[in-house]
Amino acid sequence: MVPAALLTGLLTGLSLIVVIGAQNAFVLRQGLAREHVGIVVAICAIADLLLIAAGVAGIGKVVENAPWALDLVRWLGVAFLTWYGVSSLLRARSPDALHAAGARSLSRRSAAVRALALTFLNPHVYLDTVLLIGTLAAHWGSAGRWWFGAGAGLASIAWFCTLGYGAALATRLLERPRAWQVLDVLIGLTMLAIALKLALG
Repeated sequence: MVPAALLTGLLTGLSLIVVIGAQNAFVLRQGLAREHVGIVVAICAIADLLLIAAGVAGIGKVVENAPWALDLVRWLGVAFLTWYGVSSLLRARSPDALHAAGARSLSRRSAAVRALALTFLNPHVYLDTVLLIGTLAAHWGSAGRWWFGAGAGLASIAWFCTLGYGAALATRLLERPRAWQVLDVLIGLTMLAIALKLALG
């Protein structure tokens, strides 16, 4: 169960985080500019780890005290995953690109504050980490849910490190709409597959 929970958490985490958004655009921008990459990557990754842990712990506690809540959060998760998957597939029809270069330089403090704001002022981060990952983790039981959470946490660390430190190597690829179109299709199909598995229990 441990390898399965860890791998599922990893794939789920990647599916949720590898999307075009303000936070990813900012991390990419800092990577391209080679400015304060370490602090920006650390803030984004640590924030995700804390929110994932809160989600795994919180949902698990609710399920322990109110078993009926499992069905409720399961169907909420199915609905959200279905919406997310369909949205990704629709977004792939009109691909966009990340344009992170060309902005003025930021101080270390400004970069840190911006990273914090883009993380904690984004309502989707709470839906993804606290609610969705917490809900999915609960289905792996009291011990398995933490392995699922660990997999999701590894996905966040790997993604932010890759995006921040690998940006210079992938500049041309990431600025091509086609690359994000392919990613959106893969993400959409993955989310719909997870929704189906969750719906079937």
